[in-house]
Amino acid sequence: MVILHGQLKVLCSYSLRDDSEFETLKNQQQQQYNNWLTMAGKSKKKKSLNFSNISDTDSSTSSEEEEKKKKKRRKRRVVVKRGNDRTNPNQTGKPTKSSVLDIEDFSDELTVLKIRASLLDWYDANQRVLPWRKKRGSSIQPDEEDERQTFKRAYAVWVSEIMLQQTKVATVIDYYNRWMDKWPSLQHLAQATQEEVNEMWAGLGYYRRARFLLEGAKMVIEGGEEFPRTVPQLLKVRGIGDYTAGAIASIAFNESVPVVDGNVVRVIARLKAISANPKESETIKSFWKLAGQLVDPFRPGDLNQALMELGATICTPTSPSCSSCPISEQCHAFSLSKNSQSVQVIDYPLKVIKPKPRREFSAVCVVEILDDQKGTCSNMSSRLLLVKRPEEGLLAGLWEFPSVLFDGEGDLGTRRKVMDQYLKKSFELDTRNCNVISREEVGDCIHIFSHIRLRMYVELLVINLNGEEKILSEKEGNDTVAWKCISSNAIEGMGLTSGVRKVYNMIQQYKQKTSLVYSRKKKNTQTK
Repeated sequence: MVILHGQLKVLCSYSLRDDSEFETLKNQQQQQYNNWLTMAGKSKKKKSLNFSNISDTDSSTSSEEEEKKKKKRRKRRVVVKRGNDRTNPNQTGKPTKSSVLDIEDFSDELTVLKIRASLLDWYDANQRVLPWRKKRGSSIQPDEEDERQTFKRAYAVWVSEIMLQQTKVATVIDYYNRWMDKWPSLQHLAQATQEEVNEMWAGLGYYRRARFLLEGAKMVIEGGEEFPRTVPQLLKVRGIGDYTAGAIASIAFNESVPVVDGNVVRVIARLKAISANPKESETIKSFWKLAGQLVDPFRPGDLNQALMELGATICTPTSPSCSSCPISEQCHAFSLSKNSQSVQVIDYPLKVIKPKPRREFSAVCVVEILDDQKGTCSNMSSRLLLVKRPEEGLLAGLWEFPSVLFDGEGDLGTRRKVMDQYLKKSFELDTRNCNVISREEVGDCIHIFSHIRLRMYVELLVINLNGEEKILSEKEGNDTVAWKCISSNAIEGMGLTSGVRKVYNMIQQYKQKTSLVYSRKKKNTQTK
């Protein structure tokens, strides 16, 4: 970036062939930004970032006039304290919750340009090597590339961004690689079944994401049109929201649109020292607006990724590395922290207390059905009963062991009574009449969802149907409850949810322990 005698000429990490191209791209960015604001319903309410002032001629505003404007803005900027008192933030020390009205735009174009250039330079030198990232060629417009490669990049961005929601990068990498090996294109994914997708997704959590991803792929392919390129088009696809739409449009198709995730919120909140509640809808709208003002007209996808990368690696929630931050010079939170011992960078954004997850309790019965008439507990001659959850709600359409929710913790007798009623109603399996080999309480474990803390009380029920197996099989997959029996060996290779896998591992450990105890007792008996 070069500034000469009041003239403003931007030379970022990209180069321009001539001044006419600079003017053309500058006007395109202004139009794209205004279109984005119009789409969001903000064009009449919000002041757009005007790029028409960026030219090779002397600026019409002197540095003294600009300084006067800054001082006026500082005087107008106030924060809300307890009650109705409003005070200057420079006199309060510790930051307090502010009103959304106090959030200012990036009105200083020079600051915006510095932030962009610094972020892009830093990103080019420090970005992590990830399988879904692919550097664009020297061409600025994606239509100069092979369309198939562009669509492939869009599909890769879609899959990775969906997986990365609420999930760490290190965890996603292996899942992403296995996914792309199995379904390398949107066309391949559209031919998959929900069962296959669930198995591939098992362990990532938030399984609705996988269902929507498959439904979205089928929707795009069945539409018969090319991959949607713009945010309005992408938002029509099942499971694609504002964030994913912005990521695909900017990274894959070079559209000048913003993205806002937790990392971006944190970076911008610190840049502007925003102490308003980041969960409130009006504050979220302000973050989207500010992110839109930062979008680079020539490398929007890289700028968006740079913001997210900065938040993930440098501007972290609890241990930001401000000395390594490429935009610390423009960071208002960092400036405040240097001038006041009572202010820290990590005070931004405002910490919102999360509601405690509700407590739930369930009885889980692992039903092992012996196939031989002798009733021996051999893994090679037994099957496990699995039940498919409803197609709507938590863990929709996934397989689990028979389980029943109940109020409170309950004792063993209560849990067994509830479970017996469920088995009889769902499978006509009466534990009083069938040949029960053993029924043992295995233990309990905790499984945490985002909003639920589930305590599972696990028991192992081993039965021999003695000819009743045929009756059981005829009802398999009925309209009321979908279920299946699967061998103990086959279940090892199934894509089970982490909660179901936790229960299965408990059963395996219990079997090993009881088998060891039985072997020792047998050995002692033979010795005597």
